[in-house]
Amino acid sequence: MSRVSEEVAPDENAPGVLPPNTQLKREITSRQLNMMALAGSVGTGLIIGSGTALARGGPLFLIISYLLMGTVIWFVMLSYGEMTTYIPMQKGFPGCATRFVDPALGFVTGWNYFFKYAMLFPNNLTASGLIIQYWLPNLNVSIFVSIFGLIMIALNVMHVKNYGAVQFWLGCAKVVVMLGLIFLLLIISLGGSPSHHRTGFQYWKDPGPINEYLLPGSAGKLLGFWAAMVSATFAYTGCEVVGAAFGEVENPRRNIPIATRQTFYRIIIFYIASVIVITMAVPSTSEALLGSSHEKINAAASPFVIAVKMAGIPVLPDIINGSLLIFVLSAVNADVYTASRTLFAMSKDGHAPKPFSKTVKGRKLFEGVPLWAVGAASLWIVLGYMNATRSASQVFGYLVSLTTVFGALNWVNILVSYLCFLKGLKAMGIERSSLPYKGPFQPYGASLALAWTCIVVIFNGYDAFIPTFNIGRFLTCYIPIIIYLTTILGWKLIKKTKRVTPAEMELQEGAEALQDADHPGNQRFWRNWFAEKGGNVDTAAVDEGEEVERRSTGTRRKSSIWSIVKGRTWSRSTGGTAGLNQ
Repeated sequence: MSRVSEEVAPDENAPGVLPPNTQLKREITSRQLNMMALAGSVGTGLIIGSGTALARGGPLFLIISYLLMGTVIWFVMLSYGEMTTYIPMQKGFPGCATRFVDPALGFVTGWNYFFKYAMLFPNNLTASGLIIQYWLPNLNVSIFVSIFGLIMIALNVMHVKNYGAVQFWLGCAKVVVMLGLIFLLLIISLGGSPSHHRTGFQYWKDPGPINEYLLPGSAGKLLGFWAAMVSATFAYTGCEVVGAAFGEVENPRRNIPIATRQTFYRIIIFYIASVIVITMAVPSTSEALLGSSHEKINAAASPFVIAVKMAGIPVLPDIINGSLLIFVLSAVNADVYTASRTLFAMSKDGHAPKPFSKTVKGRKLFEGVPLWAVGAASLWIVLGYMNATRSASQVFGYLVSLTTVFGALNWVNILVSYLCFLKGLKAMGIERSSLPYKGPFQPYGASLALAWTCIVVIFNGYDAFIPTFNIGRFLTCYIPIIIYLTTILGWKLIKKTKRVTPAEMELQEGAEALQDADHPGNQRFWRNWFAEKGGNVDTAAVDEGEEVERRSTGTRRKSSIWSIVKGRTWSRSTGGTAGLNQ
């Protein structure tokens, strides 16, 4: 199937289109994007952080919190997918905020994202060293910060295909590991361990389905529920990061909706299934759970490791610890990529110095890579060496804690951008039913998700006041909100920006930039893979459903009604390719 980015060279004089050396290459394939969407953000927040929610809230609140926050992130992804399928942009999350809401919101969105992932880059490098210290405790963490850091920087300096390929295979490994862990805990709880002790759901009876946290009685149960909710929020933070790759994916109107739908499967298969089997295999009163934290990597505190140790299975804890290294290295690779592409997007919007929007042209190995932006993101590796001293490590821990709140604030930015986008459509007389992709339950889902995320952000620092006031906890929970609001206000005053009204919103430029060749065929993940590998399957979009042409036989097969039930509704439009690479 042809790639739009290669069909017609964009007109440099067209409005909103920058010269070729400020454009990314749309060469992340559909299978790579789908794997990023399916497994990209599954990491230590789930593997280890789920233990925090279990210990504080109990099994019932653990599952409820993951269901609620899973629904929120699903609507976040549906909202972003709907906007970027209609107008595929290379400006990412800040581009949507600038175009549909206010340049000041775009400014704060971009710098929030950049700061978040620039900080997580050295943090995850440190985590990789801590994981290896599980076997080699005498080696300094700084050694592995240097080794893994240089490898991941090198991958991001090269053509984006290399990043996509590495993330694809790391994603495959993560899928295998997660499925293996889920089935392992299920087998253990059903009596398949060496002890043959069948637990089933007995931990729901003893110690019980609900825990009290910080205070006794009903107040303690309420705090337990909210503690589980905050923990689940941070476990899902980063699930939307696959959207950073939308600007470099081929055939965006076909592949973005497919990747967006993968979010639903990821939430059900990995997050919800994981927490269910955890509640079956690990009691919420286990003292080992007390070491779990979203700020540090401690494999021993993972409920998966605890379940294996309780079952008396040797060697497996070492294997799980090694698996964590795969999760962390995948995160490191994504951190550099996301930070650099966010800086690139901000530069194109005038929110960062212009050199960061320049990409390499004419050198095949580095073609389309924003080298200046990658270099700026890579410099943050030096913070990884702060963990060499105790005092610097504590400061660094506070900085990382700030980024988790910024992550939730960026969900707010995406949802606000989407709701404003819908107002713009209405003002322009464009029916939502005419959009190339429409998420289910919208816009009501986005409104509810926005309200709930705001509540979580405001009350996430509840434990700074209970049982006594904790100034450190208070600052890490609420300084990000103050910085966020101050930055918006400051940029508006300095640049005198104005909110984009629905009547003034630009909704045509870029929306008419795709030809039928770029329209979404409702391909499933493995069908895409075989097609890209040179198989005998080709796809083409039809008005509702899919039509698959098998070259080897010349036969065609219509899609089942299941494709329509899942919300795969598309519409056709025509036009040139001038506005695609915004």
